[in-house]
Amino acid sequence: MRNLNPGNIRLSATRFKGEVVPSRDSAFKQFESLEYGYRAMFVLLDTYARRYGLSSIRQMITRYAPPTENFTDGYVRFVARKSGIAADERVDSRNPRDMVPIVAAMAEIESGESPSIADIHRGWNLFARDRGAVAVE
Repeated sequence: MRNLNPGNIRLSATRFKGEVVPSRDSAFKQFESLEYGYRAMFVLLDTYARRYGLSSIRQMITRYAPPTENFTDGYVRFVARKSGIAADERVDSRNPRDMVPIVAAMAEIESGESPSIADIHRGWNLFARDRGAVAVE
């Protein structure tokens, strides 16, 4: 959370709006605000859906937190349970009803703390503005 990166997104060549460049962390991205950190999570998951055809929690989490680095099965079970969406159910990456609870659960597992839904909503709205998705109030 010190990096305002609730998803613990690793450094890469991909640049996100609101990213602090260069990052002062040698392994993880930093963001200007939590909202931009959440936006980056939504962008990543939407990219997984649009570019790679990943449409379930299991598929997305397996790419996001691969078994070579994580206990992916436990991660998938946690996100499915917390979000109320079955691990293999098809989700819409541009629907806040699906994505807000998924990202909330992911942020909780990444940080060990229960996230602020208001911060996640602000991140969703930044994402929605750019990607043509419906905003949340």
